[in-house]
Amino acid sequence: MAIILSRTTVAKQKGIVILPVKEYQRLLAAAVPTYRLTGREARALDALVAEGLREHRAGKTITAGSITQALSTSLRRNHGR
Repeated sequence: MAIILSRTTVAKQKGIVILPVKEYQRLLAAAVPTYRLTGREARALDALVAEGLREHRAGKTITAGSITQALSTSLRRNHGR
């Protein structure tokens, strides 16, 4: 199977990297840290997630395209504007 790359495409992308699949997977796994909580921290996070799910089911959450939009919507809701 041939791979054809045009110089224009490579130039637009500012280069190209070719890696073996195993190396790519290793880099991908290393890029996103995995956290494992135990004890009090795990219970606190579980409670926070449960509270968020309850609020979502109750319709108390908002949909926004950015944090700024979410804060703006939240402020309007809480201050009656």
